[in-house]
Amino acid sequence: MLETILRKCQRGNQISFEEIVYLLSRTDESEMERIFAVARKVRQGVFGNKVFLYSFVYFSTYCQNSCTFCYFRKENPNSPRYRKTLPEVVNIAVELKKSGVHLIDLTTGDDRFYTEHPEKLASIVKAVKDETGLSIMVSPGVLDQHGLELIEGAGADWYALYQETHQIPLFEQLRQGQSYEKRMIAKRHARDLGMLIEEGLLTGIGDTLEDRVHSFREMKKLGARQIRTMTFVPQEGAPLEGAENQGYQNELMNIAVMRLLFPDVLIPASMDVEGLGGLEKRLMAGANIVTSIIPPKKGFAGVANSKNDIDEGFRTVAGIQNTLKKCNLENATAQEYSRWVADRRTIDKHAARKCAGDFIGG
Repeated sequence: MLETILRKCQRGNQISFEEIVYLLSRTDESEMERIFAVARKVRQGVFGNKVFLYSFVYFSTYCQNSCTFCYFRKENPNSPRYRKTLPEVVNIAVELKKSGVHLIDLTTGDDRFYTEHPEKLASIVKAVKDETGLSIMVSPGVLDQHGLELIEGAGADWYALYQETHQIPLFEQLRQGQSYEKRMIAKRHARDLGMLIEEGLLTGIGDTLEDRVHSFREMKKLGARQIRTMTFVPQEGAPLEGAENQGYQNELMNIAVMRLLFPDVLIPASMDVEGLGGLEKRLMAGANIVTSIIPPKKGFAGVANSKNDIDEGFRTVAGIQNTLKKCNLENATAQEYSRWVADRRTIDKHAARKCAGDFIGG
């Protein structure tokens, strides 16, 4: 049965809900490695041996939310709080460009300083875009239509906003007091404005196999061009601090199955869960983005592991090269990444216009 499903995936044929569950449920090491091998082959067919490199600039750790899984939830007294100045953010973005990254991910908590004054956020986006010329992802929490228009006009290529799960009861446990639909609406607005969307799935936190398949379907409906999955890591000072870490198998299987289902999307191998030591297995499962590259000794935090491997310099472009070589992968060029982004934005704009025309014609 496994080989039959994998042949369908390699041919580009759709597989059923039950077949996706079957893939995710494999625990035998030989079967898992077979799935990973096919995922790598699918990735090779679309992207060759090239990977893209993202730097993560967490410039504000203030947050108005009370997520039960997050170190930076507003009630956590253990969480360090800072807002980096505009010159600090721009200077480090320039350094990161010189180091070889392809995208700057400007990330904050859901900080009212920016969400209620999105012109401040847009000024950072514009300054980083003007100084680096790189693609920009903005991960600021929920923005209204006006805020989204401002960041898109300032040069944002991507809007990242994670549901973590697409099962509403579990969402309400994880993101207490937040609106599931409000987050989805923000992403649809951003997509309709012409930005690419990154969606995210948290695993190992009460999600079932069926929940994960449901999330894959919702990501597809959203039209997300980048889909991330990360393992829940218990956080000091958060309500789920005492929860057991379930290991990383779910995350690796998610990466592989997402690659089989969505051959041409971008799938990050995050270093924010296990640091550099976990990068190889995520790339070998089919990921094609190295993300959470963070400059050392600049006072920036990570998310899942706020300090892991950062100031040691392991989470840098230079620090990952040996791992890429072990995986027979290499850095793409900045031009290759910019071309990929421009092509997808053009495709999505044409699709949006066609949908609007079909609607009007109907």
